[in-house]
Parts: sequence; C-alpha cells; structure tokens
Amino acid sequence: MFQKILIVCVGNICRSPFGEHALQKLIPHKTVNSAGIAVAKSGLVGRSADPSIVELAAKDDFDLSNHKSKQLTKEMCHEYDLILVMEKGHIEAVTQISPESRGKTMLLGQWLPAQFISKEIPDPYRQSKEAFEHSYRLIDTAVSAWAIKLG
Repeated sequence: MFQKILIVCVGNICRSPFGEHALQKLIPHKTVNSAGIAVAKSGLVGRSADPSIVELAAKDDFDLSNHKSKQLTKEMCHEYDLILVMEKGHIEAVTQISPESRGKTMLLGQWLPAQFISKEIPDPYRQSKEAFEHSYRLIDTAVSAWAIKLG
C-alpha cells in the first residue's frame, strides 16, 4: 500500500536524514526519502547533515556523508504515499504546503511504545550531544515500529 515514504523535519539536516536511512535499511523494497519544511527559509538548502547526527549514525554503520538537505514542496507531497513528521506542528506545516496531503501525514513516533511519554521527536539542532542521542534513540525506535507496520 505505502511504497513511497517521505520523512520530514524542519531543516532536513538532523532528524529526517537519519530517519530516512534507518527506515530505508529496514524496508529496502520501498522508496524512502526526506525533506524539511523550512529548509529554504532557514538558508539550509543543499546543506550536509549535522556532524553530530553523522557521527552517531556512523557508529551504527549509517553513512549520511552524502546527504544534501531539500525543501519540502507540494509536488513532493503528491509524489509520496505516506509522510512521516517529527512533531504535531509539522502536520500543520505540511498541510499548509499541500492541504490534500493531510490524510497521509502522520507522526514518525506514532507507534512508539507506551514508556515514551510523547510521540513527538524533539529537534536536537544546536543542542547538546545528549539531545542528539535522545532524538537518535527515539527515531531508531520509531522507524523500527514503522518497518513492522509497513512490512
């Protein structure tokens, strides 16, 4: 049913690049990509992934070194069957870009186990190493749950 999945955050340099690679590794028969809702506004178009997330991902054999950030567009929203976002506010941002995509936009943390208080994944950008590690663990757990759901 869902063959093309898009993972979205704000700048497409921390959370969504890792989410993209982690989910793609778990479901290699599907297309997984990532983008950001405010890449252009933040002046981040074409930027590499944040060094902190690159370092964390490398420890688990994920290579984010070739990542280049992309702005989410209406066309992109139409191209994908499922759009997974990090925070509830991102659902509204996606809906502003592409109102017809609301029904296929969900939280990446939707299926996080009950011990996680929130289903949102906080932005670690410009924060401590611990903030990156926390978001990384949440994303890793969330994509594993989605991989089971998506088969």
